[in-house]
Amino acid sequence: MKIYLDVCCFNRPFDDQLQDRVHLESEAVLSILNHSQVSNWVLIGSEAVDSEISKIPDDEKKLKVRILAQMHNSYVTLNDATEDRASELQKLGFKPFDALHISCAERGEADVLLTTDDNLINKAAQHAAVVKIKVSNPLRWAAEVIE
Repeated sequence: MKIYLDVCCFNRPFDDQLQDRVHLESEAVLSILNHSQVSNWVLIGSEAVDSEISKIPDDEKKLKVRILAQMHNSYVTLNDATEDRASELQKLGFKPFDALHISCAERGEADVLLTTDDNLINKAAQHAAVVKIKVSNPLRWAAEVIE
């Protein structure tokens, strides 16, 4: 199983845990990261993830998010093909980083791209014929996959 987590997922454990949804999604992300360490799941990192993390204004949070993001065991660098694919996706209405994450996840041959961004999930569903991977919420996906 190859899994690509966007930066929303890596941020989630450091968001306000008083909200039920945030807390449950945080637990799901941490469970997925933990499960990947003891199973044959491959976490795919990317230059897009690193670039987006570098833009986090809070240095302490940035460090914590970077530590989680470094748990990957596969890495996708940006090249002309990934950037061209991201441009195609942006023309469909995807935000720049979302388009890059989808492009990197596709290039890394991910089985799923996990995100807590409902807009990204909905946009990917709307363009399912074009997006070559499954895009899902970590809580919903973990409930389906982890026994």
